[in-house]
Amino acid sequence: MRIKFLKESSTRSGYRKAVSFLLHKYTFGAVAVLLTVGLWAAGPPLAGTEPIVLRSEPMSFTPKEFYIVDVLDERADKKAVAYLLPAIASTAQAAKALPVDLQGGGHTAIRQFIRQSLRRDTKLRPVVVRLKEYKATEKPGANGRVDGQVMVNMAFELQRKGENVPLVEYSGGARYTRSAAQQMAIEPLLRQSLVEAVRYLNTWMDKEADRNEKLAKGIKVHFKEHTRNADDDTVFYSVDRPLAWSDFQGSSAKPSKYAATVFTSFGYEGNSEVKNGIIHVDLALKVYVLRGSSWVKAGASDAYSLNHEQRHFDITKLVAERFKQKIHPDSLTLEDYNSIIQYHFIESFREMNRLQDQYDGETQHGLNRIAQESWNNRIDAELRAFEVKK
Repeated sequence: MRIKFLKESSTRSGYRKAVSFLLHKYTFGAVAVLLTVGLWAAGPPLAGTEPIVLRSEPMSFTPKEFYIVDVLDERADKKAVAYLLPAIASTAQAAKALPVDLQGGGHTAIRQFIRQSLRRDTKLRPVVVRLKEYKATEKPGANGRVDGQVMVNMAFELQRKGENVPLVEYSGGARYTRSAAQQMAIEPLLRQSLVEAVRYLNTWMDKEADRNEKLAKGIKVHFKEHTRNADDDTVFYSVDRPLAWSDFQGSSAKPSKYAATVFTSFGYEGNSEVKNGIIHVDLALKVYVLRGSSWVKAGASDAYSLNHEQRHFDITKLVAERFKQKIHPDSLTLEDYNSIIQYHFIESFREMNRLQDQYDGETQHGLNRIAQESWNNRIDAELRAFEVKK
């Protein structure tokens, strides 16, 4: 959305023009803001080659969440910030837009303007500005007038641990019209366009600081156990609810030399939420047995064999507890915590399979009673260490 020139008036001291502008187009929605800037003629027509002095002045807002650490110039055209038509006495004269740059060069002047005009608190989040476009252009308009346009495009990124994290983009600008015979001072419009871009960033940061993951300052992990047992195929681990032979409801798909088999595994469900600038990761652990995949042969359902199968379940629980130990704030990064959790889960799943094979191998699937007793003691000790078992 762009709002054109509203009105003009003459005074004894020169030619004054009130320009209403804006029109911000943003990545996260669109907001229209109406601004009025007084632009004065510079007196005699400008030659169009004198550098524009970008005047630094304190911005009317103070950032509480960020400071600008650097401005990167990624403009396609770095030769000039403005292409302005010279003032002409007659509309019949040929007019060619002349390039005009900021004093000291566009990149240097813009970076200096932001540093001098915006309060800088280095204890806040460092933000990098990528300047995509910053240009004022003029062309002949209708009825002997000149149409002008200012375009600004910036991308803002959070600098974190040597990497830049994209935050939000800003596109804005202004349209104006002037008499072809009067040269307009463009500096206030260029200056205000920069101010509005930074103001948008400030507003966005204030709004998002406490709820946007990219701006989070820390991370906390919360575990809970899923222990509810329903009348279905799943038995969730509970020290107060050990396995019973009635949980072995499957049948062997093919002849087996073993008396019984238990299907045990673990997984997790997770979600995250940012509260007051902290990422809260909630993980619900599920350690379970599938009844339909667990079976026992007729005549083999004695207490000793049931204990052997229960220990398979206990081993899975121990691996899940070890997994929990690996997931703590110091082991996670704000940028990639979900992938780190998944990596530790996959490694823990492999550990579970190795331990289960080791357990069956050393106990000979329960036939070696001395080894079985050793594993019983080992498992109980670790369950007590994790405070799963008293």
